Amino acid sequence: MAKQSSDIELVRRFDPRALTRGFLEDPFPTYHALRQHAPVYRCPDGSVFLTRYDDVNVVYRDRGFSSDKKIEFAPKFGDSPLFTHHTTSLVFNDPPLHTRVRKLLMPAFTPRALKALEAPLAALIERLLDRINGLGAFDLIEDFAAAIPVQVIGDLLRIPEDERGPLRDWSLAILGALEATISEDVERRGNQAVVEFSSYLEGLIAARSKALIEDGSDVLSALIAGDGSGDRLSLQALVQNCIFLLNAGHETTTNLIGNGIAALLDNPEQLALLRDRPELINSAVEEFLRYESSNQLGNRRATEPVSIGGEDFPAGTLVTLCIGAANRDPAVFVDPDRLDITRTPNPHLAFGGGAHTCAGMSLARMEGRIAIEGMVRRFANLERRGSPVRGGRARFRGFLNYPMQVG
Repeated sequence: MAKQSSDIELVRRFDPRALTRGFLEDPFPTYHALRQHAPVYRCPDGSVFLTRYDDVNVVYRDRGFSSDKKIEFAPKFGDSPLFTHHTTSLVFNDPPLHTRVRKLLMPAFTPRALKALEAPLAALIERLLDRINGLGAFDLIEDFAAAIPVQVIGDLLRIPEDERGPLRDWSLAILGALEATISEDVERRGNQAVVEFSSYLEGLIAARSKALIEDGSDVLSALIAGDGSGDRLSLQALVQNCIFLLNAGHETTTNLIGNGIAALLDNPEQLALLRDRPELINSAVEEFLRYESSNQLGNRRATEPVSIGGEDFPAGTLVTLCIGAANRDPAVFVDPDRLDITRTPNPHLAFGGGAHTCAGMSLARMEGRIAIEGMVRRFANLERRGSPVRGGRARFRGFLNYPMQVG
């Protein structure tokens, strides 16, 4: 009875625009309470927050919902670089722009293209592990997880090695502005990052346009060239979608690697199982994606009157899809709060669904697989060394710092 009263109080106080530090550290008790007592939750601002797997899955695949964010981003960002970026990038657009950009990007993520990336990726990870071995004490995020996707996306765009230094900070600043409520400083840094990143890419595009790389390995050259039919992106769309490519592939993959290794340390029996049976790495990665999804929240807006979970809503309703809650729904996943690297089937929604299913999911899986397998194989003793620090955001769940040591 006390547990039910506590859960009902969590629901009563829940407001996605006024989240507590406790929620950001561990949102799952709130997600469980919402899913049980108010799975189709009407937020104080009139939007709807969904926590059941089936409801989230249906909305992802229903063409009666739009990914276009101009309505909500206009009052939030005004006429600013952040507004331009987020309303031009692939993820926050509907067809025809979404279709055009996705079609141009997909050749970079074919099995053949990923195969070409695998050996350089493995070599990069071994270099990082060599360095960690020499350090002894290291930070899982700064010294390992964050370094991997930045280099991979840098390779995809053929950004010169000595010019990649600002990429991670630009990405973090831009993505940080996607939280429901942001400070003036976060907004300022986000706008500055878009301006600086855009200026850099415009110069890179101008130089690349004079000497396109045509071996199929350079995404930027492919985007510049278009699809061969004369259909090319405008400079603005080209720049903003290159920024999106880094953002989409950077923090989510960093979080996959960091959350995955942290989950193994929290569940030593699962770490031991993976050491004994390294062939489980693929199912382990799927379980890390489910257990602590890198991207916890998504949004759609109803373009027509809709029914969700038996409740009716008018056109224009903003819907938040709680991926983190859906991926722990006991109606779909047995014992959902338990990490189980042998879990199968595992139909998680970490990469979304429908037309907006993550284009780079196979690349993210490959990065997670090689990175986590490499660290587990390389070091017989992995230990925390101090208190980890969460990123402090609701939409993207990961660690800012995670001190470790190897023995």
